[in-house]
Amino acid sequence: MTTGLEGRSLLKDTDLTADEFLTVLDLAEQLRQEKQSDKEERRLVGRNIALIFEKTSTRTRTAFEVAAHDQGAHTTYLGPGETQIGEKESIRDTARVLGRIFDGIEYRGGAQSNVDELGAHSGVPVWNGLTDRWHPTQTLADILTMRDHCTGALESVSVCYLGDARNNMANSLLVTGAMLGLDVRVAAPDSLWPDPDIRSIADQLASSSGARLTITEDTRDAVSGVDFLYTDVWLSMGEPAEAWDERIDLLLPYQVNAQILEATGNPAVKFLHCLPAFHDIGTGVARRIHATRGLSALEVTNDVFESPASIVFDQAENRMHTIKALMVATLTE
Repeated sequence: MTTGLEGRSLLKDTDLTADEFLTVLDLAEQLRQEKQSDKEERRLVGRNIALIFEKTSTRTRTAFEVAAHDQGAHTTYLGPGETQIGEKESIRDTARVLGRIFDGIEYRGGAQSNVDELGAHSGVPVWNGLTDRWHPTQTLADILTMRDHCTGALESVSVCYLGDARNNMANSLLVTGAMLGLDVRVAAPDSLWPDPDIRSIADQLASSSGARLTITEDTRDAVSGVDFLYTDVWLSMGEPAEAWDERIDLLLPYQVNAQILEATGNPAVKFLHCLPAFHDIGTGVARRIHATRGLSALEVTNDVFESPASIVFDQAENRMHTIKALMVATLTE
């Protein structure tokens, strides 16, 4: 498949047009089918890919490594503290070094300016695996998963994000949904709404695509009739643990639970989460919160997470297929 994306970077969601975004999804479906039928063509043989992780990861790292391996590429993992970035060497100099050695670079870290600078100076495709502002490789998987599970046209899909809507995931979902013409709703306390500049980008895209955008504090109104419910952890990476109490008090009314599923009025509603999720007390963080607050779940209850409505593991698997498609599209003609 010719995509016309050779040499391109994905630093933020708006780096792709709606047509380009859907082209990557079409390629992801093709590559998924090839893998599942054991007929995968190796299109990246001889390519070398740097994986820079200033923040740890499960899905992003494994998705990039397995996707690259499937396609015949070699990866070099550069974990937290394993490079000189920002301490002994500038981002610009790092970019110019890595661009001479590697064919593509993935970056997962803090400031959006870091991945922007890598993209500006490396001379090779750079892919944003997560920053404080955007999470475009996650949104590719999210939309593919919605497309897999919707019965009509993608433009007819409605999705409601509940919780902390100032984070990278909410930004990417709102802006990408606006670009693609979806019905995107955000239910959050007004103090945790997306920043005005993010809302402005989404509004401009919606004016062209016909997307319907809603941001409200009213959960019942926001979830009425939706096809998909989406949430994320209530405390983002880098925020102090001391903020948990205040955030829990603020966001408990936005927990995705059985009552929220019922309020959708849609018996076929599906649940999405980019993971990891605090749906039980199976993690150290959750056990500490349970000990102090008596809560057995945070952003989503276990009965929802483990229910037939939950498609979070389809979503997680699609990280690999969409990341693979992104690498193939940008590293081959």
